[in-house]
Amino acid sequence: MDELDRYMQEHQPATTAPPRPGSSTPKLLLNVTIALGLVVAGYFSYTYIARSAIEPAQQQQAQVKPPRIIQLDVLNGCGARGAASKFTNYLRSQGFDVVEMKNYKVSTMGKTLVVDRVGDMGAARRVAAALGVSDKNVVQQLNPDYFVDVSIIIGADYTTLEPMHQ
Repeated sequence: MDELDRYMQEHQPATTAPPRPGSSTPKLLLNVTIALGLVVAGYFSYTYIARSAIEPAQQQQAQVKPPRIIQLDVLNGCGARGAASKFTNYLRSQGFDVVEMKNYKVSTMGKTLVVDRVGDMGAARRVAAALGVSDKNVVQQLNPDYFVDVSIIIGADYTTLEPMHQ
């Protein structure tokens, strides 16, 4: 019987079939899907963390942004000697850019005027506030030929304004 048993074992089909090459496809597909999911999750996590780290820095830079420098000229309209020089020194100490200082065409101005030359009344009001000039003495006279933002015409009331109290 030994020969018969051996013959049967050799010619009898195996009870367990070897794995077919295509049978691991579902496992491979599952592994690839998991790997892609991890990559996508990692990407979104990185961008979220990077954005949250950058935004506060940008907000801080926006808050630190200095105000626009206002260029102006100082015109002596009261005839008082040294008034324009005193105003110029004061305005420069307050951060304004005085680009010219000269006499006005008349020397009989009663009140100091702050004149907006470029359509920025906010800038003119900032200058007026620094000088102590009333808002009713802030006027707009647009002139495209002027190279300054604001003109100051010093009037006879100059002794009551801030530059003279420094």
